[in-house]
Amino acid sequence: MKKIFRNKLYFLAVLLIVIGGLVCAGAGMADEDREENDLAVSPGRALARKAAKPQQGWTTTDHSKHPALQGEFRKGAEITAACLSCHSEAESQLHTTIHWTWVGYTDESGKRLGKAGDALNNFCLSANSMQDKGCMACHPSWDGRKEVVNCLACHGQKNINFGEAFEDYNAFADSDDPDEKEIAEEIQANVLAAAQSIGRPTRQNCGECHFKGGGGDGVKHGDLDTSLTKPNKDLDVHMGVDGQNFECTRCHTTLEHNIAGRIYSKPAFTERKSLIEDDLTPKITCESCHGSTPHEPGHKANDHSDKVACQSCHIPSFARVNPTKMSWDWSQSGKLKDGKPYKEVGPLGKEDYLSIKGRMTWAKDVKPEYRWFDGSMKTLTVKDMIDPATRVAVSAPVGDQGDPRSRIFPFKVHQGRQPYDKVHKALLAPLLSGKEGYWATLDWPSALAKGQAALGVPFSGEYDFVESSYYLPTTHMVAPKQNVVGCIECHVRTDGRLASITEVYLPGRDRLNLLDTLGWVAVLGSLLGVTLHGLGRVFTGGRKEE
Repeated sequence: MKKIFRNKLYFLAVLLIVIGGLVCAGAGMADEDREENDLAVSPGRALARKAAKPQQGWTTTDHSKHPALQGEFRKGAEITAACLSCHSEAESQLHTTIHWTWVGYTDESGKRLGKAGDALNNFCLSANSMQDKGCMACHPSWDGRKEVVNCLACHGQKNINFGEAFEDYNAFADSDDPDEKEIAEEIQANVLAAAQSIGRPTRQNCGECHFKGGGGDGVKHGDLDTSLTKPNKDLDVHMGVDGQNFECTRCHTTLEHNIAGRIYSKPAFTERKSLIEDDLTPKITCESCHGSTPHEPGHKANDHSDKVACQSCHIPSFARVNPTKMSWDWSQSGKLKDGKPYKEVGPLGKEDYLSIKGRMTWAKDVKPEYRWFDGSMKTLTVKDMIDPATRVAVSAPVGDQGDPRSRIFPFKVHQGRQPYDKVHKALLAPLLSGKEGYWATLDWPSALAKGQAALGVPFSGEYDFVESSYYLPTTHMVAPKQNVVGCIECHVRTDGRLASITEVYLPGRDRLNLLDTLGWVAVLGSLLGVTLHGLGRVFTGGRKEE
């Protein structure tokens, strides 16, 4: 009996050792197995892992040890000079980019696209060829001046108000008063700490301008706002701090300070390629990392990717945390209460009326509108004629169903009402900021005349307001896979997401009378056949029993 019990114990011990070995072996092979499994079940995920492995946060220098960054700094230009003593080509490189020039390019008709050119929108309307001081707050130079690059705008990791710091330091630095000297030393210590806190651009750096386009947080881009500074992966699976924690430059790759992305009418890319096909291709498209058929083999979604952009399914809504501005009526501006400008705050905590700006509407968790898109936009300028009897598309996507490069893409569409010249039939670009701008004077004729003069275009003196629209591609705030757009949201008879896409036959939404007739004939024929077969079995069964 003891021998049998001992043998059982030996058998149990051997069994446990074998199981333990299998578990360890399985753990050792986990990564390989996962990669093979992903390639079979979700090839897009496997490609993404190979193409964009997490970057290690390492650097080869400690800027706090550089002698050039140890001295006294009385103005921003001196910090830039210190940077250039090592990074000798950085300034000349940046001077050729759109981030510095604010001019995308000049088209064949001589119109310059860009904030420093002839472009406008239906938000703050125009930068007036960089004459508008409010817009210049986002130029990567010191104090809104165009002469000297502010390297810290993109690379600084410690945010301080340099304008105030330099003003106060210069006021106290040469003082004989001990208290003022101490204040100056504290200010200079903060300036030095900021000048030495250098790194690659973060979401905070990029977002300081791009999250606040149009004059405030989330105003312009519904898919870009301060909620993306430290998002969770439910808001964006790529940038989520509890997920991949991507910085903007992970997709917007950079070459000599030129950052990949769409520039007005120029698309962000000319060919959709994965990094597996070409490891030098920019990472600006979904296909760069995920390939063109990212789902498991046989998945119906792979059959959509040639005509439906990834964003259309994977970004079910934008402005999911912070509200975004959806309309702006400039014709309502200029009203006063008790002789003074006033404001009204709406239910989302945002100003929906300002005397200096007019009537505005805001929304959260907004479903995009869908259009055919080949990657480029048609953009109006102050030199283009308009038809004031129609809603003017200030910016609209280019593309159609018959174009193999076009796919169905999601957009935020901002509606506006803005000034135009009744004689020249062109949109107008008023000067807004400064002592002579509209925000100070509430005088449309004066602001319009000054703004047009800054751009070198005529103003007849006669103006009115016209309805307008402005399309913004939606490509951030990518949701987790469990939250993607469901099939039934598009393939539904009424109120589907793709109601505006009428050029194609959409199963579940559209009907073809001949096809419907043939289908019903088949259904009724099958029903009749089953009925006759059943009746036949009943009668023949009774005869057999007899």
